Amino acid sequence: RLSCIRNNVWLACCGVVSAGLAVLSSFGLMLFCGVPFVVTVANAPFLILGVGVDDMFIMIASWEQSLRKKEKSDVKSLLAETYAEAALSVTITTLTDVLAFFIGLWTAFPSVRSFCLYTGTAFVFCYIYIMTFFGAVIVLNHKREQGNRHWLTCMPVGVGKDQAEQSCLYNVCCIGSCSGQSSQVETKQPESEHPMSIFFKKYYGPFFTNKWIKLLVVLLYGTYLGGSIYGCTQIREGIDLRNLASDDSYVIPYYDDDDKYFSAYGPRVMVVITERVDYWNETVRLGIENCTQNLE
Repeated sequence: RLSCIRNNVWLACCGVVSAGLAVLSSFGLMLFCGVPFVVTVANAPFLILGVGVDDMFIMIASWEQSLRKKEKSDVKSLLAETYAEAALSVTITTLTDVLAFFIGLWTAFPSVRSFCLYTGTAFVFCYIYIMTFFGAVIVLNHKREQGNRHWLTCMPVGVGKDQAEQSCLYNVCCIGSCSGQSSQVETKQPESEHPMSIFFKKYYGPFFTNKWIKLLVVLLYGTYLGGSIYGCTQIREGIDLRNLASDDSYVIPYYDDDDKYFSAYGPRVMVVITERVDYWNETVRLGIENCTQNLE
């Protein structure tokens, strides 16, 4: 927002911080419990950030809806209305994510188990911080807005004889306008609805509630579901090592030649003799040769 009072930059930053706190809490707990840290776990913060920011937007949107419904309600009622609207969606999202990753603990690969355990635990902490820490931040931000305080400096926004005579930089930081005119009047009027909300309410929703569009959506979903079931039947266990290298890597031609000329021979087998052997003894040499022929 352009308003120096209604701008919610710090609120958004705190939403990102809550996701970061979830990552730190998860990693700290898992390391304390002795769970191995593998390199794939380093990708977990990006997943947590995506879900955390999504939950943050849901909370903020529900808070804005509560403000429009109950303009003169107390903070407790507003926050209760926000949780009533947002908590169910956030909870279901978290449960499905946690379940998806904890199912990965059944895999036979230790690295995948560690990744799933770290990430699933981080989702749990992300939910806790969104429901507690971020909710408190929303209330604090609301109190700042009610006090007509600047979003950056948190100083009261107002115009007086002394303030009007200050420099342009002072007016921007403490009033919100270089001209010295306060924008506090904006907070006295109910804020207009967001353009994105208007789009979904007036255009997107009515378009998809048309009976022909609903029929088309059902047909498209049926096609998608059939393709998905067919794709599941084509899954093969294993991994193609070519996919782990970049397209211009020298590894790609190597694997192509290896498949072309040596795939019929199978994997290379090695035999190691760990005991002391008298190679000068002809009988021992013949025994080793017979053992090699038996293995072949």
